[in-house]
Amino acid sequence: MGLGDKIKNAAEDAAGKVKEGVGKATDDERLQAEGEAQQAEAEARKKAEHAKDTVKDAADKAKNRLE
Repeated sequence: MGLGDKIKNAAEDAAGKVKEGVGKATDDERLQAEGEAQQAEAEARKKAEHAKDTVKDAADKAKNRLE
């Protein structure tokens, strides 16, 4: 995962946590749910990038073994 992607995901996660907290503090269930969804989306992107990196690393190792 590139540094830019990590920063975007961290910012998205942080924004989601703020929304969730404000939603809890103000009893705004919609805002709380939006924050939770935003955090889940950031986590899903993080996991997808990690999986992509794992596949790329495995492919690079396999290629190096063939050379």
